This record gives sequence, structure tokens and C-alpha cells, in this order.
Amino acid sequence: MLAAAGIVSHSQASSEPANIDALVLPVARIGTPMFYTRNSEIFGEGEDAEYIYQVVSGAARTYKILSDGRRQIGAFYLPGDIFGLEIGTAHQLSAEAICNATVSAIKCSSLSDLSRNDNKITHALLALTARELQRAQKHVLLLVRNAQERVASFLLEMVDRTAGAGSIDLPMSRQDIADYLGLTIETVSRTLTLLEDQAAIALPSARRVKLTNMRELRKLDS
Repeated sequence: MLAAAGIVSHSQASSEPANIDALVLPVARIGTPMFYTRNSEIFGEGEDAEYIYQVVSGAARTYKILSDGRRQIGAFYLPGDIFGLEIGTAHQLSAEAICNATVSAIKCSSLSDLSRNDNKITHALLALTARELQRAQKHVLLLVRNAQERVASFLLEMVDRTAGAGSIDLPMSRQDIADYLGLTIETVSRTLTLLEDQAAIALPSARRVKLTNMRELRKLDS
């Protein structure tokens, strides 16, 4: 099988190695677009990892149901992101559409064939693997921080990934955010209200967030 799961967003292109585009382009060009409704499954934990996926529109999440019934979200995927690559032959997590989404799928075997004739794709897979390991390490470290630091870090990550210029429309619910940050939905809501009271953010609606004091948020994320 190919490399460990990785993600890439077109909005991050300026800060990523150029060779990552070598992977994005084949998926976009020869992948099969599929439409998923909100909360529908893209693949399940333990299923054969025959395909990799790229979000065309909408958003997706990967997650695992723990032994006590709690859900831990591993990552969110936005337009341009690639996901579903595995070290082994089976998916370690499940994936769902967060909202109505179009996702392009390409067989891993087809990508392997392409990589044999194009070293750029091989290098892109290695770059994605390295970045996914880095992302996983950051997520683990995030889970031991306090609630305010976790929420601030999450908001900064989202605004960076969407190039939102300080304003973002979150596709995920507060429950999704809570399950990603290892918090309760009540704690996430209280923390957002606290950050709003501190004038670090503004909340025009439940899903729209304006980052009004980036300096304060980055202090919390440092």
C-alpha cells in the first residue's frame, strides 16, 4: 500500500513543497467524483483501503468510536485536501461527509502505477506522509492543553487553511469541534463565549467566526 494518510489544501499551496501538486493533479484529473449527503459514510474503519480521496466541495471528517461510545475526530478535510492513504491495507478510521460534499476518488493501484513513471508523485506521497505525522503530533500535544488554548489553536488552524483573512465559516458543528479537541460541547460553547467577551473573536452566527484579535489568539497558541 501507499504511504500514511495525508492532507493537502490548495489554500496552503504557498507554504507547502511544490511537489505536493504532483499528487493533487492526478487525483483531480482522473479521479471519479462522487456526491455524499450530510453525515453519509465515505469509508468505514477496517474496510479495504482501495481508494484515496480528494474533497472537491464541502468538507469531511475522519473519526473513531472509542470503547466507551465516545467519538474522537482525527482530522477535518476541506476543499483540495487529500485523505484515505494508509500504511496497511485497511482504513484505521472511518470517514464521513460533514455537509453535502463532492469527493473525487482514485484507486491506490492507479496512483501506484502513475508513481512508477513519475518520481514527482512519489516525492509528493513522502511529503504528505511527513506532514501527516507532523499534524498527528500537533493534535496529540493539543489534547493536553487547556480548553481556551485548544479552541484558539483550532480557530487559527481553520483560518490559515481557508485563507479566510480573519473570518471563517465553519462547516463543522460545535459537537464536531468538541470531538476533535477532546472537550464537551458545553465547554466549547463556553470557551467561544469567553473569547468573544475578551474581544478576541466575534460570533455573528453559530458557524461564522471573526478573529478580531489575532495577537491574543496566537499568544494562547504559543
